[in-house]
Amino acid sequence: MNIILLGPPGAGKGTQARRIEDSRHMVQLSSGDMLREAVAAGTPVGLKAKEAMEAGALVTDEIVIGIISDRIDQPDAQDGFILDGFPRNIAQAEALDVLLAEKDLSLDRVVEMKVDDEALVRRVTGRFTCADCGAGYHDSFKPTKVDGSCDECGSTNFKRRADDNAETVRDRLKVYHGETAPLIEYYSEKGRLVSIDGMAPIDDVTRQIVSALDGV
Repeated sequence: MNIILLGPPGAGKGTQARRIEDSRHMVQLSSGDMLREAVAAGTPVGLKAKEAMEAGALVTDEIVIGIISDRIDQPDAQDGFILDGFPRNIAQAEALDVLLAEKDLSLDRVVEMKVDDEALVRRVTGRFTCADCGAGYHDSFKPTKVDGSCDECGSTNFKRRADDNAETVRDRLKVYHGETAPLIEYYSEKGRLVSIDGMAPIDDVTRQIVSALDGV
C-alpha cells in the first residue's frame, strides 16, 4: 500500500507516519530526509540537488521526483511507502502520478489531517526535544515527567527549533493553504482522499488513519 499524509506543518504527520511504519511495515519517505540522503550518498540526482543548493537555487521538481524514484526502488519500500512533505502542489502531484504509472505502482490513499490554524500555532510553539536522544515533548500537552529531565535518557539538554515561533508558523500555514490545500480537491476528485480530525488525541488520530487504510 502506498499513501500520502496531507496536512500543514505541525499537524502530526511524522508521528502518525512512524506508527504506520511500525504496524504495517511500510516506510516513511520524508522529502527533506530523502534529499539529504541523496546528497550525502552522491547519487547522480543527489549531485544535481547539491549543485543547485550550492548555487543558492531551488531544487527543481524534476530533481525531487528523481530522488523519490530512486528511493521507492529500494528494497525497504517494496511493501509500501508513506509520502510526507510531497507533493506540495498540483504540478508535483501530476508528476508523481506519471512516476508511479511508469513503475506500475498505485497511490492507494491520501489522508488529510484537518487541523485548526490557531490551535496548531499553540501546538507547534510549545514543542521541544531532547538534544541528546531526540525524544519529543510539549510545554502543555507532553511535558517531561520530571521538570528539566528527559524521560528517555535523563538528559537535561533540550532544544527548540528556531522557526517554531508564532509568526513563522502562521507564515508556513499561509503557504500551505495557498499551495498545498488545492491538492485536497485534486485527490478528492480521484476518489483517493479521506479527511480525518487531526486535532483529536494522538491515539484517536491513529485509529482514524487505520480505519481509512483498512477501507482500501
